[in-house]
Amino acid sequence: MKNKLLLLSLVCFAFEISTAQEFIPLWPKDKKLNFNGKVVGDSIANERAWIVGTPGIYAFLVPQAENKGVSIMICPGGGFERVSYIYNGFQFAKWFNSIGINVFVLLYRLPHQKDLQQKEIASWQDAQRAMRVIRGSASKWNLKTDKIGVMGISAGGYVASTLGIHTEDVSAVKDSMDAVSFRPDFMLLLSPVITMKQFAHPGSKKNLLGSDTTMERTAKYSNELQVTAQTPPTFIVHAANDNTVPVQNSLLFYSALIDKKINASLHVFPQGAHGIKLRDNPGSVELWTSLCEAWMNEMNITTPVVIKK
Repeated sequence: MKNKLLLLSLVCFAFEISTAQEFIPLWPKDKKLNFNGKVVGDSIANERAWIVGTPGIYAFLVPQAENKGVSIMICPGGGFERVSYIYNGFQFAKWFNSIGINVFVLLYRLPHQKDLQQKEIASWQDAQRAMRVIRGSASKWNLKTDKIGVMGISAGGYVASTLGIHTEDVSAVKDSMDAVSFRPDFMLLLSPVITMKQFAHPGSKKNLLGSDTTMERTAKYSNELQVTAQTPPTFIVHAANDNTVPVQNSLLFYSALIDKKINASLHVFPQGAHGIKLRDNPGSVELWTSLCEAWMNEMNITTPVVIKK
């Protein structure tokens, strides 16, 4: 009897996880942009995607009684070599779900893939399309269309900030989603890659831009130089002792946001390096999740759930 109950529990647990992690492909058949005709398969190893043949989003939806209507699309990191969607995606999704926020973890194409025509914009296109899919399905998932944000970690911070700063449409495929806005309503950036200039993360720069690193090209793909007055409110966290992605990435972006009068909040902590986690962080960086939640409340992004009796 005990064995049967254990088996039933495991089955229920597996069902819960599988439904929480529903995978939704982004592109219609024969309409995937930036495709050169060379088919590549998905390559997953060590809880990381090394090749993304089918870009899409994993949906982590909150039960209706706890659903605040707010949603966040997470762009995981990986230096544009891989997508660390478990460590940089699923782990954060669980925390956001616990405070009533729906999450969609993005698997975006990587610039080294052989199926791309223009390598440096593939992740940007996937991020735009993903936001359209999320907002276009808002009624089905009980989401508020004006409270859909984007979060980016490390190189995923570059993907997220690119989505937030640019108004150019690079994802239109002449279907119903073209009419849906791809603009995020807020941004959360954790140890983000931002610049391709002096303080660039070498691996991200090499993987994204290749050997063409002229001054004009590095300026074009340095996101601190592309901020506009339409950039959404932004919350940024970085560690001063980050030896992988220099803290200047966040400092430059924050300065650009303030120059454009964007409501922005920057928190630089002494410790944490390039491995800031949800929990068990060293020193004061352990406070970052509480600060993030407080900021979302302060910005009127999140509001208390009213449960009808």
